[in-house]
Amino acid sequence: MNGDLLAEALALADAAPGVREAASALRQRLPGLRIVVVDAFDMRDEKPAARGARRALYLGASDGHCWQVTDDPAAARGLFVC
Repeated sequence: MNGDLLAEALALADAAPGVREAASALRQRLPGLRIVVVDAFDMRDEKPAARGARRALYLGASDGHCWQVTDDPAAARGLFVC
């Protein structure tokens, strides 16, 4: 995921009235990525890839079974949204 796409994703998520609507909009715009809604409390120790006025996005990587937050855009296969 490049910086332009991440900025576009954040703008889309930030414009949504709620986190579920943000996830829905992101799923429509980025059908190749897994989009997961998470509670901000659960991400309190993680650094977001992008933070807007209303939402934070974290890059997610998977080994095929488990998901984790990554700071490597090339490894990102999904976004965590809160």
